[in-house]
Amino acid sequence: MTPEYDTRQHSRELLDGPDRAAARAYLKGIGFDDEALTKPIIGVANTWTETMPCNFHLRAVSAAIKEGIRAAGATPMEFNTVAISDGITMGHKGMRTSLVSREIIADSIELVSRGHAFDAVIAISGCDKTIPGTVMALARLNLPSVMLYGGSILPGSLHDEDISIQDVFEAVGAHAAGTITDEELTEIENNASPGAGACGGQFTANTMAMAFEVMGISPEGSAMVPAVAGARKQVAEDAGRLVVDVLKRGLKARDVITKESIQNAIAAVCMSGGSTNAVLHLLALAYEAEIDLKIEEFDVISAKTPLTADLKPGGKYLARDFWEAGGVPVVANRLLEAGLLNESAIRVEGDTVADYARRAVETEGQQVVKPLSDPLKATGGIAILKGNLAPEGCVVKLAGHERVFAEGPARVFENEKECFAAVEASEIKPGDIVVIRNEGPSGGPGMREMLQVTAALIGEGLGDSVALLTDGRFSGATHGFMAGHVAPEATKGGPIAAVREGDTIVIDVANRELNVLLSDEEIAQRIADYKLPEPLYTRGVLGKYARTVTSASQGAVTS
Repeated sequence: MTPEYDTRQHSRELLDGPDRAAARAYLKGIGFDDEALTKPIIGVANTWTETMPCNFHLRAVSAAIKEGIRAAGATPMEFNTVAISDGITMGHKGMRTSLVSREIIADSIELVSRGHAFDAVIAISGCDKTIPGTVMALARLNLPSVMLYGGSILPGSLHDEDISIQDVFEAVGAHAAGTITDEELTEIENNASPGAGACGGQFTANTMAMAFEVMGISPEGSAMVPAVAGARKQVAEDAGRLVVDVLKRGLKARDVITKESIQNAIAAVCMSGGSTNAVLHLLALAYEAEIDLKIEEFDVISAKTPLTADLKPGGKYLARDFWEAGGVPVVANRLLEAGLLNESAIRVEGDTVADYARRAVETEGQQVVKPLSDPLKATGGIAILKGNLAPEGCVVKLAGHERVFAEGPARVFENEKECFAAVEASEIKPGDIVVIRNEGPSGGPGMREMLQVTAALIGEGLGDSVALLTDGRFSGATHGFMAGHVAPEATKGGPIAAVREGDTIVIDVANRELNVLLSDEEIAQRIADYKLPEPLYTRGVLGKYARTVTSASQGAVTS
């Protein structure tokens, strides 16, 4: 018989005995009484901030979680982390801070949890980097843990049509091309983001929330409940009760976060046409959980996983529609039906992912998740390419377009700002292959997303005729023929540094290759001759990050 799990094995050391009187005195002064301090202490890691809609409502979510924790017989202690809005900083120098924030979120949760000897942790996430950042911390700590996503925003409405923030970014490109007026742009701007919650398509936030529900570290059915739905409070309260139950069972984060459960998450991302950022984040999580995961495994899983979810940016529907169709369990059920789940992977509820998938309640007649007999595509939404331009690999998103081959002249830009200026000036022509370098994890630093550029190209009507590659990233809202995470990056001597204006580049998805038509000797000589830009930051958090971050092919973790 397994010994009963000691639910106070950490907090007892901090709070019990005569020598801990000072610690108790501090806590009593802010409202914790003797009864509260003799119960298990649950850290509530909140990512609330007033700088974006994604996390704006998380104080209320946390309050409900704490109600659930107290009702289940434990004591919650809430603390906060940083959070950066990808959408608000997009196209601005502040976007360099976004990926960096993932590491700081993980660091801060780890530090507070170790410093205050929590017995368990429940983390609350919202915007893109807060989601993997919280789970990376849980993997490091390996305590009984749960992650709860705060939910996505409801669709905006304009002329009786649903719209999202994706429409705003694309409208900027249309405005630059002169196809919409100032007034029309403002009208879209005023209606696209109607309240609290993360971006409403299968962009990075919802992709990662879905991945972690399928992985099992988030509660069943929680990911797609909209941020402002009446059910959200009950979901949060139930999560508070659940983390106490997880503690009593002694189920630790790494019991749930395994190679098999990460593979399940990858399959869900591929089946849903999710964000390419999932590659970066799941590699980083595997690193934190000390799991051997290679970037090539994403391609292997994607190649055998049909794309069935008709979700934006490449499809028709938004997160609210996905929720109404039955939510993430419907995708898990499709994966189970296809034989693509590692069925024995354990969830925070204590049962298996197969049990979870079988409980899916699919809304009759829903059109969001197609049947296996009629997928949108026979294979998943991600491909990993290698070649003389990307020896360590790059990531291509296949959902939302039909192109799998491009050959054309390189249009080379040393950073995103230069490229966007060229797009605004209508200097990019059909058939061009746009190359943006020095935007990688170290070179950026921070590996900025290129949504401003990609959306502007779509808005100018070039989405089907121009391809783009970069050592930076793409937003989950990006669609079109794009290769990101090109590694090694230019700053680290990657071959992308060798490309010059007019060179012929070939993107060949069928053969999984990304090449420039140059000899190895010419590439080597050009890399040796290439003059790197001066680092933008040598001190402070961005300077430290640039010096310590690993390749995108390894998840861009700091080490």
